[in-house]
Amino acid sequence: MSEQPFLSIIIPAYKEAERIHKSLEAIIEYEKSHDFPIEVLIVLDGTPDDSLGVAEKYRDRIKGLKIIDRKENKGKGYTVKQGILEAKGKYILFTDADNATPIDQVDKLLKYKDEYPVVIGSRYITSGKLAIPQSFVRKTGGRFLNLIIRMLAVGGIRDTQCGFKMFKHNVAKEIFKRMTFERFSFDIEVLAIARLHKYKIKEVGITWYDDPHSTVSPIKDGFKMIRDAWTVNRNIAKGIYK
Repeated sequence: MSEQPFLSIIIPAYKEAERIHKSLEAIIEYEKSHDFPIEVLIVLDGTPDDSLGVAEKYRDRIKGLKIIDRKENKGKGYTVKQGILEAKGKYILFTDADNATPIDQVDKLLKYKDEYPVVIGSRYITSGKLAIPQSFVRKTGGRFLNLIIRMLAVGGIRDTQCGFKMFKHNVAKEIFKRMTFERFSFDIEVLAIARLHKYKIKEVGITWYDDPHSTVSPIKDGFKMIRDAWTVNRNIAKGIYK
Protein backbone atom coordinates (compact mmCIF):
# COMPACT_ATOMS: atom_id res chain seq x y z
CA MET A 1 0.00 0.00 0.00
CA SER A 2 1.77 3.09 -1.29
CA GLU A 3 -0.33 5.87 0.26
CA GLN A 4 -0.95 6.16 3.98
CA PRO A 5 -4.19 4.38 4.88
CA PHE A 6 -6.90 6.64 6.24
CA LEU A 7 -8.06 3.91 8.62
CA SER A 8 -6.25 0.92 10.11
CA ILE A 9 -8.44 -1.83 11.56
CA ILE A 10 -6.78 -4.13 14.09
CA ILE A 11 -8.40 -7.53 14.65
CA PRO A 12 -6.88 -9.69 17.43
CA ALA A 13 -7.64 -13.37 16.92
CA TYR A 14 -7.46 -16.39 19.19
CA LYS A 15 -9.62 -19.41 18.31
CA GLU A 16 -11.63 -17.32 15.85
CA ALA A 17 -11.74 -19.69 12.89
CA GLU A 18 -15.52 -20.01 13.17
CA ARG A 19 -16.19 -16.27 13.58
CA ILE A 20 -13.52 -14.08 11.98
CA HIS A 21 -15.27 -14.24 8.61
CA LYS A 22 -18.02 -12.05 10.12
CA SER A 23 -15.66 -9.10 10.53
CA LEU A 24 -13.87 -9.65 7.23
CA GLU A 25 -17.08 -9.89 5.19
CA ALA A 26 -18.36 -6.76 6.93
CA ILE A 27 -15.13 -4.91 6.09
CA ILE A 28 -15.51 -5.86 2.42
CA GLU A 29 -19.01 -4.35 2.41
CA TYR A 30 -17.79 -1.28 4.30
CA GLU A 31 -15.04 -0.65 1.73
CA LYS A 32 -17.60 -0.65 -1.08
CA SER A 33 -19.32 2.42 0.35
CA HIS A 34 -16.21 4.37 1.40
CA ASP A 35 -13.56 5.83 -0.89
CA PHE A 36 -10.65 6.07 1.57
CA PRO A 37 -7.82 3.52 1.81
CA ILE A 38 -8.17 0.97 4.60
CA GLU A 39 -5.51 -1.22 6.17
CA VAL A 40 -6.62 -4.41 7.96
CA LEU A 41 -4.22 -6.10 10.38
CA ILE A 42 -5.18 -9.52 11.70
CA VAL A 43 -2.92 -10.45 14.59
CA LEU A 44 -3.06 -14.15 15.47
CA ASP A 45 -2.35 -14.77 19.14
CA GLY A 46 -0.72 -18.19 18.97
CA THR A 47 -4.09 -19.69 18.12
CA PRO A 48 -4.31 -23.52 17.84
CA ASP A 49 -7.17 -23.55 15.33
CA ASP A 50 -7.28 -22.65 11.62
CA SER A 51 -7.84 -18.90 12.04
CA LEU A 52 -4.84 -18.38 9.75
CA GLY A 53 -6.34 -20.52 7.00
CA VAL A 54 -9.62 -18.63 7.14
CA ALA A 55 -7.85 -15.25 7.11
CA GLU A 56 -5.66 -16.24 4.15
CA LYS A 57 -8.77 -16.75 2.01
CA TYR A 58 -9.37 -12.99 2.14
CA ARG A 59 -6.00 -11.84 0.78
CA ASP A 60 -7.41 -11.28 -2.70
CA ARG A 61 -10.62 -9.75 -1.45
CA ILE A 62 -9.23 -7.15 0.97
CA LYS A 63 -6.53 -5.06 -0.68
CA GLY A 64 -4.94 -3.73 2.50
CA LEU A 65 -4.92 -7.01 4.42
CA LYS A 66 -1.90 -7.91 6.53
CA ILE A 67 -1.71 -11.05 8.67
CA ILE A 68 0.66 -11.28 11.63
CA ASP A 69 0.92 -14.93 12.62
CA ARG A 70 2.51 -15.02 16.06
CA LYS A 71 2.93 -18.60 17.24
CA GLU A 72 3.07 -17.83 20.96
CA ASN A 73 -0.08 -16.99 22.91
CA LYS A 74 0.46 -13.72 24.78
CA GLY A 75 -3.03 -12.38 25.43
CA LYS A 76 -5.46 -9.93 23.83
CA GLY A 77 -3.74 -6.83 25.20
CA TYR A 78 -0.34 -7.84 23.85
CA THR A 79 -1.95 -8.75 20.52
CA VAL A 80 -3.78 -5.45 20.11
CA LYS A 81 -0.63 -3.57 21.09
CA GLN A 82 1.38 -5.41 18.42
CA GLY A 83 -1.17 -4.46 15.79
CA ILE A 84 -1.35 -0.83 16.94
CA LEU A 85 2.42 -0.38 16.86
CA GLU A 86 2.60 -1.77 13.32
CA ALA A 87 -0.42 0.10 11.96
CA LYS A 88 0.16 2.92 9.49
CA GLY A 89 -3.31 4.48 9.29
CA LYS A 90 -4.09 8.11 10.07
CA TYR A 91 -6.70 6.69 12.44
CA ILE A 92 -6.38 3.32 14.14
CA LEU A 93 -9.31 1.22 15.33
CA PHE A 94 -9.28 -2.09 17.13
CA THR A 95 -12.34 -4.32 17.02
CA ASP A 96 -13.37 -7.87 17.85
CA ALA A 97 -13.12 -10.71 15.34
CA ASP A 98 -16.81 -11.63 15.63
CA ASN A 99 -18.05 -8.20 14.47
CA ALA A 100 -19.89 -7.80 17.80
CA THR A 101 -19.84 -4.08 17.06
CA PRO A 102 -20.61 -3.92 13.32
CA ILE A 103 -17.68 -2.32 11.53
CA ASP A 104 -19.88 0.35 9.94
CA GLN A 105 -20.31 1.78 13.45
CA VAL A 106 -16.86 3.31 13.03
CA ASP A 107 -18.55 6.08 11.06
CA LYS A 108 -20.08 7.23 14.36
CA LEU A 109 -16.59 7.47 15.86
CA LEU A 110 -15.10 9.22 12.84
CA LYS A 111 -17.53 12.11 13.30
CA TYR A 112 -15.44 13.15 16.31
CA LYS A 113 -11.97 12.51 14.86
CA ASP A 114 -10.99 16.16 14.51
CA GLU A 115 -11.77 17.16 18.08
CA TYR A 116 -10.97 14.02 20.06
CA PRO A 117 -7.75 11.97 19.72
CA VAL A 118 -9.41 9.01 21.47
CA VAL A 119 -12.95 7.97 20.49
CA ILE A 120 -14.45 4.85 22.04
CA GLY A 121 -17.60 2.85 21.46
CA SER A 122 -19.99 2.56 24.39
CA ARG A 123 -22.92 0.25 25.11
CA TYR A 124 -24.00 2.02 28.26
CA ILE A 125 -24.52 5.67 27.39
CA THR A 126 -27.94 6.89 26.25
CA SER A 127 -27.27 6.42 22.53
CA GLY A 128 -25.70 2.97 23.00
CA LYS A 129 -27.68 -0.16 22.30
CA LEU A 130 -27.49 -3.84 23.18
CA ALA A 131 -29.07 -5.43 20.10
CA ILE A 132 -29.43 -8.74 21.93
CA PRO A 133 -30.25 -8.19 25.62
CA GLN A 134 -27.82 -9.75 28.10
CA SER A 135 -28.92 -11.91 31.00
CA PHE A 136 -29.68 -10.08 34.24
CA VAL A 137 -26.53 -11.50 35.85
CA ARG A 138 -24.20 -10.38 33.03
CA LYS A 139 -25.85 -6.97 32.69
CA THR A 140 -25.89 -6.21 36.41
CA GLY A 141 -22.40 -7.61 36.91
CA GLY A 142 -21.04 -5.55 34.02
CA ARG A 143 -22.53 -2.31 35.32
CA PHE A 144 -21.26 -2.91 38.87
CA LEU A 145 -17.82 -3.85 37.57
CA ASN A 146 -17.61 -0.69 35.50
CA LEU A 147 -18.59 1.42 38.49
CA ILE A 148 -15.67 -0.02 40.49
CA ILE A 149 -13.28 0.50 37.57
CA ARG A 150 -14.36 4.15 37.25
CA MET A 151 -13.77 4.69 40.95
CA LEU A 152 -10.31 3.10 40.90
CA ALA A 153 -8.80 4.05 37.56
CA VAL A 154 -10.88 5.76 34.86
CA GLY A 155 -13.44 8.21 36.19
CA GLY A 156 -16.21 9.38 33.88
CA ILE A 157 -16.10 6.52 31.34
CA ARG A 158 -19.36 4.54 31.31
CA ASP A 159 -18.06 1.59 29.28
CA THR A 160 -14.34 0.83 29.53
CA GLN A 161 -14.54 -2.72 28.13
CA CYS A 162 -16.24 -2.31 24.77
CA GLY A 163 -13.77 -3.71 22.23
CA PHE A 164 -14.25 -0.90 19.72
CA LYS A 165 -11.81 1.97 20.21
CA MET A 166 -10.24 4.43 17.77
CA PHE A 167 -7.16 6.66 18.12
CA LYS A 168 -5.31 9.22 16.08
CA HIS A 169 -2.11 7.67 14.74
CA ASN A 170 0.49 9.38 16.92
CA VAL A 171 -1.70 9.23 20.00
CA ALA A 172 -2.14 5.48 19.60
CA LYS A 173 1.62 4.99 19.41
CA GLU A 174 2.25 7.13 22.50
CA ILE A 175 -0.39 5.36 24.57
CA PHE A 176 0.30 1.77 23.59
CA LYS A 177 4.07 1.94 23.95
CA ARG A 178 3.43 2.68 27.64
CA MET A 179 0.94 -0.17 28.10
CA THR A 180 2.06 -3.01 30.39
CA PHE A 181 -0.98 -5.30 30.60
CA GLU A 182 -1.00 -8.25 28.20
CA ARG A 183 -4.49 -9.64 28.70
CA PHE A 184 -8.12 -8.51 28.97
CA SER A 185 -7.75 -5.61 31.40
CA PHE A 186 -5.61 -3.67 28.93
CA ASP A 187 -8.59 -1.43 28.02
CA ILE A 188 -8.56 0.02 31.53
CA GLU A 189 -4.86 0.76 31.34
CA VAL A 190 -5.08 2.31 27.87
CA LEU A 191 -7.82 4.72 28.93
CA ALA A 192 -6.00 5.61 32.16
CA ILE A 193 -2.82 6.39 30.20
CA ALA A 194 -4.81 8.54 27.75
CA ARG A 195 -6.39 10.45 30.64
CA LEU A 196 -3.03 10.86 32.40
CA HIS A 197 -1.48 12.37 29.27
CA LYS A 198 -4.40 14.80 28.80
CA TYR A 199 -5.76 13.22 25.62
CA LYS A 200 -9.45 14.03 25.31
CA ILE A 201 -11.69 10.95 25.22
CA LYS A 202 -15.09 10.88 23.53
CA GLU A 203 -17.51 8.07 24.39
CA VAL A 204 -19.91 7.35 21.52
CA GLY A 205 -22.99 5.13 21.63
CA ILE A 206 -22.78 2.07 19.38
CA THR A 207 -24.90 -0.98 18.65
CA TRP A 208 -23.44 -4.14 20.13
CA TYR A 209 -24.39 -7.79 19.66
CA ASP A 210 -23.68 -9.98 22.69
CA ASP A 211 -21.90 -13.25 21.92
CA PRO A 212 -23.71 -16.10 23.72
CA HIS A 213 -20.53 -18.20 23.43
CA SER A 214 -18.35 -15.69 25.25
CA THR A 215 -15.88 -17.29 27.65
CA VAL A 216 -15.63 -14.18 29.85
CA SER A 217 -16.89 -14.95 33.37
CA PRO A 218 -18.68 -12.01 35.07
CA ILE A 219 -17.43 -13.19 38.48
CA LYS A 220 -14.00 -14.73 37.87
CA ASP A 221 -12.85 -12.21 35.26
CA GLY A 222 -14.63 -9.40 37.08
CA PHE A 223 -12.46 -9.86 40.16
CA LYS A 224 -9.36 -9.89 37.95
CA MET A 225 -10.38 -6.57 36.39
CA ILE A 226 -10.94 -4.99 39.79
CA ARG A 227 -7.49 -6.15 40.85
CA ASP A 228 -6.01 -4.80 37.62
CA ALA A 229 -7.82 -1.47 38.00
CA TRP A 230 -6.18 -1.18 41.43
CA THR A 231 -2.83 -1.98 39.82
CA VAL A 232 -3.37 0.81 37.28
CA ASN A 233 -4.12 3.18 40.15
CA ARG A 234 -0.84 2.23 41.83
CA ASN A 235 1.10 2.49 38.57
CA ILE A 236 -0.15 6.03 38.10
CA ALA A 237 0.95 6.93 41.62
CA LYS A 238 4.39 5.43 40.92
CA GLY A 239 4.78 7.41 37.70
CA ILE A 240 5.15 4.28 35.58
CA TYR A 241 3.18 5.70 32.64
CA LYS A 242 5.13 8.93 32.35
